[in-house]
Amino acid sequence: MKNFINWVKGLLMDERGIPSSKRFIGIVAGLSLCIALFINLFTSEPVEPTIVQSVAIICVGGLGLASVDKIWGKK
Repeated sequence: MKNFINWVKGLLMDERGIPSSKRFIGIVAGLSLCIALFINLFTSEPVEPTIVQSVAIICVGGLGLASVDKIWGKK
């Protein structure tokens, strides 16, 4: 269990060991997107497509900005 907690902490930290809000937002948005798509499978009234697209954009944006910081970050 401790290894899992350390793994999650590692996901949320940048290369300097500082917690990254962009990664947090990207991961939370990705999980929200997965939940919304899972709900769409089993309900008769689907989640609004514009909401799903908006969450997908936030997810890609948050994780993309975290990647850009890693590539072109200050040294």
